Amino acid sequence: MLRGCWALALMLFAAVAGAEPIVVHDARGKELWLEPSPQRIVSLLPSLTETVWALGAGDRLVGVDRYSNWPPALAGLPRVGGMEDAVVEAVVALKPGLVLSSDLSRASDRLEALGLRVLRVHAERHADTVEVVRTLGQVLERRAEAERLLQRLDRELAAAATRVPAALRGKRVFFEVHGGWGASAGSFVGDTLARLGLVNIVPAELGAFPRLNPEFVVRADPDLLLVQQRDVATLAARPGWAAMPALRAGRVCGFAPERFEMLIRPGPRLGEGAAAIVDCLQRLAPEAAAARR
Repeated sequence: MLRGCWALALMLFAAVAGAEPIVVHDARGKELWLEPSPQRIVSLLPSLTETVWALGAGDRLVGVDRYSNWPPALAGLPRVGGMEDAVVEAVVALKPGLVLSSDLSRASDRLEALGLRVLRVHAERHADTVEVVRTLGQVLERRAEAERLLQRLDRELAAAATRVPAALRGKRVFFEVHGGWGASAGSFVGDTLARLGLVNIVPAELGAFPRLNPEFVVRADPDLLLVQQRDVATLAARPGWAAMPALRAGRVCGFAPERFEMLIRPGPRLGEGAAAIVDCLQRLAPEAAAARR
């Protein structure tokens, strides 16, 4: 009933304003009627926040999640919690015309029950990111900007791939997201690694971001380890890891927080994240190591 009333209200608004309502489908396949080019937006996911900004609609953001920290201009916006613990009352108080959320967010149902329009997106792979960018381009009436963004991302990923040292192409890698959680070949991180010509030791069958036993990595014996910088010093303390050739040889990429964020957010900085990986690979390449000796 509420959905029908909202659709009717939008049609009446469109008739008065001379603009057609926007109809999109969310991650569940549910049809969503939206006011044309919503002017007050709350984002509950950093990658969505960054995408809105990259499409030139950052001035429409009136609230963001606690983890949205790029670009720095967002610093003054109200924070409404996170994807898992969004403060519903705070979101409602901002009177958004649209809430952007993950399909995994627990708050979406409550927000919809209160009459808010919630666009739930799914961004597990690069292909999902393309779809999200295009959907936001449609919703924000920034279609041309969306296509330019996608073209830029493809160019950046392709350029990063050309810089991968020949000696490291095809090497087997382990990418750790956090505390034993890895990025598999079935994730957007896995897609980035594949674009760079690297082989992921974590199969897609385990899920996009599975929690792994330390012994899994030891048995897989990756050639390279990609982790957060803060974890590098403690890797050898994990069961069996001290004997791993990759760790003993120092074939470890430790990423500072600002660089790691680019790698684990499926948004407009994916290309920069790929470049950060290649920067490390170039430092680890045999010829670079020989030059340091």
